[in-house]
Amino acid sequence: MLGVVMRAPFTALPAILTDVAADLGVNVSSLGILTSIPLIMFALCSSLAPKLAETFGMEKLMAIVLFVMVIGSGMRILGLPFLFLGTVIVGATIAFINVLLPSLVTANFPKKIGLYTTIYITLMGVAATVAAMIAVPIVSSSSWQFFVLLITGVVFLAFIIWLPTTRNNHRFEAKKQSTQSSSIWKNKAALAFLIFGGLQSVLYYTEITWLPTISQSVGFSKAEAGLMAGFFNMTAIPMSMIIPAILSRQSKEMRRNIMLAISSVTLLGLVMMAIIPANFVLWSVLHIILSFSNAALFPYMMLGFTLKTSNSQATAQLSGMVQTGGYLIAAFGPGLLGYSFPLFGSWMPLILALAVVTISMMWTIVLIEKEDIIV
Repeated sequence: MLGVVMRAPFTALPAILTDVAADLGVNVSSLGILTSIPLIMFALCSSLAPKLAETFGMEKLMAIVLFVMVIGSGMRILGLPFLFLGTVIVGATIAFINVLLPSLVTANFPKKIGLYTTIYITLMGVAATVAAMIAVPIVSSSSWQFFVLLITGVVFLAFIIWLPTTRNNHRFEAKKQSTQSSSIWKNKAALAFLIFGGLQSVLYYTEITWLPTISQSVGFSKAEAGLMAGFFNMTAIPMSMIIPAILSRQSKEMRRNIMLAISSVTLLGLVMMAIIPANFVLWSVLHIILSFSNAALFPYMMLGFTLKTSNSQATAQLSGMVQTGGYLIAAFGPGLLGYSFPLFGSWMPLILALAVVTISMMWTIVLIEKEDIIV
């Protein structure tokens, strides 16, 4: 259930933004920031999770986070100011789940890290995809407020299911945490991990944001671009199911080689984007290729938080650091790269920039996998 609520409460909204804007009497462009707010909150709030886990314990803090998410998600139906405030709260609470979940897996299932990482990442992708698919028909037959209340109900269900786990509450040691917190920013492998987190997010959010626009600019209809975007999303689901299970069993050298091979597929996709004609089959294959490589990066990062740390406390420290810096980079990357077309009249600068991002990210993988344990 934590996997289910990690993305769906905000990723489903873009599909119904026009309905929300019409009902509230505002221009739809003024609501575009609703998809950026969670990323900004991920950057601002990720580093707070380890400190608050020290005070409350991980399981009790997660219960508090889920309850606050219920309030934040539900208030979004009350009007425009509450829509923005609720989105801020949803983004902040998801930031805590992002950081705490790898630590909870480490603490509770140290011998089944691959399995439980697979479960929550797969359900995160499935829930986000299903929510986006059913949003339009539900809103068409009822209202956008009803859809938001449905999502809020799912979060409330997650909160109820989570409550019994608070009896098994894991706490961090205050002295040990402060020592780790100060030293982790001097750790070269941890800094490489932070840069990896930012670059993989830039790749994902740039592609998911601009691929439909790029497709339309080369001659495809809005419906065709939307269908290809669906291929991009659907390909990510099987990848998220198999990557953690495969990588968790490998040596660090083999993990490095697998991830370098998968990442290099992105370069193939970018070359295709630059040279292939506007053929629906070819561009569908292009979307699948880009998704294939991209979909492996986030599971690798989440799995790395557990595999590269010595205990659940260190997992939270590394996760908080990487996601704070990573999402800060990701919050600005897609927007800046999107200026490629209006500035140059071509998407080629964006394609070249993504190639540079990919090659730089591949180098950080080499640095990460030099170490058995980072923290």
